[in-house]
Amino acid sequence: MRDYYHIKINLPGGIVSPGYLKNILSVASRAEVRKVRFGSRQQLLLTVHYEQIRFLEKALQQLEIPYEVNTERYPNIISSYCGEDVFRTGQWLSANEYHSVLDTFEHAPQLKVNLSDSNQSFTPFFTGNLNFISSPEPHFWYLYIRPKKGNTLYKWPDLIYTNEIGRLSRLLEENMLSPHGEKEEVLYDTIKKNTNYTSLPLAQELELPSFSLPYYEGFNRYESRTWLGLYRRDEQFTIEFLLDICNLCMKTRIGEICSTPWKSLIIKGIEDKYRAEWSYVLGKNNINVRHAANELAWQTEDHTDEGTLLKKELVRYIDKNDTRTFGLCFGIQTRPKSEVFGSVLIRKRPLISFAQLPLFSVYDLYYTENFNPNSRKHVLFEKGLFKIHLPGQLERLCRRYSNRRNSETNVLSTVSIPEPPSAAGPEPAGIYQCPNCFTVFDPEYGDELRNIIPGTAFDDLPETYTCPTCDTVKREMTEVAESHTTYF
Repeated sequence: MRDYYHIKINLPGGIVSPGYLKNILSVASRAEVRKVRFGSRQQLLLTVHYEQIRFLEKALQQLEIPYEVNTERYPNIISSYCGEDVFRTGQWLSANEYHSVLDTFEHAPQLKVNLSDSNQSFTPFFTGNLNFISSPEPHFWYLYIRPKKGNTLYKWPDLIYTNEIGRLSRLLEENMLSPHGEKEEVLYDTIKKNTNYTSLPLAQELELPSFSLPYYEGFNRYESRTWLGLYRRDEQFTIEFLLDICNLCMKTRIGEICSTPWKSLIIKGIEDKYRAEWSYVLGKNNINVRHAANELAWQTEDHTDEGTLLKKELVRYIDKNDTRTFGLCFGIQTRPKSEVFGSVLIRKRPLISFAQLPLFSVYDLYYTENFNPNSRKHVLFEKGLFKIHLPGQLERLCRRYSNRRNSETNVLSTVSIPEPPSAAGPEPAGIYQCPNCFTVFDPEYGDELRNIIPGTAFDDLPETYTCPTCDTVKREMTEVAESHTTYF
């Protein structure tokens, strides 16, 4: 018999009314639940002792609140609504538009559905199976389909009208989950042949913004009001605190609370006259709202403490070494087939197992193409790392990203070294440069720090050779023309 059960309650679009949330929290409290989490798909997660599960299920059924126990049959519809009116996008999307889309869903999707503003980078674009992304045409959306057991994206040839999204999603789901469903390549022709829906021709390609995770914690102003972002290091919110939040929202006529894919909360529309009351609630519950920005840029799996503990260790190392992480976000995957969002991905991999139980594991370190977390292509950086070596390699990867970013924006200027005249002919070829710190290996000078004598060609260096400045391995160094090298 299980000691604990995991209950998931979907919050479509990451939006929940304070009254609805209060009802859930109240019965959860009576079932002796003390803390809850918000998942990476913006859902509410509760862990319940086996002695209380029957009571809680009965109470939720009486409240007519849909839930799942230890299953993931109905993944939550996620949306970028949590960032609207908070982070400026200049798009036509509004609160009403999001609600209009959600109202078109008359079924509980079994596929993952994402609704995204194309001008934001706070929520992921392509982690769903049906990914709707706003187009330049008001009230029309791009659609990108990702098979349930695949990683390839298929672009829908039409723009989809807002009021058609729910109906089209249901038709696509019925086809994609059917044993005799069409392949994604011909799915469009099948749907068009049997269904009429409002659409526009695809006039221009989708242009996604460069990734930059906004700071989403604490009190922040927008227009004449304030929004509040709430984050917890252990990803757990006490029911007592959340009940205080719900009561204050209802008292001050705030109609919505938003959960985010970063397992945090955003509350919009706080009026200045109630700011002191919000500060009081935070103080009463000992809630800190100013954590370091590099601590907020992590996503871990739901229903596990292992990823959260590893995150704390890595953040502590990054903080101690003052490592620059601006422009990056990180995902930790400790279970196979789980999905996390990040431009840098840490994957735990069993090395030795017994009876399908891992006895010893290592970690593989990946980054996404161009360090864009919305890319579906993962590039291996280091494989088979022991846990003790993971922080150092993560720092090395962060340094590579920062140096690449500096190089692309011409922050580091290139120094031109003129070629001196020589009667002996051209200088030796084979000058190589480290892509991370730009240190140069020149055969003419060798490498005193690595005991490499002058005149040694790069190809003659041992395969164990590494950059003397940052330890980048030999195979990652690139050949450059002498007139374009930078010496430090």
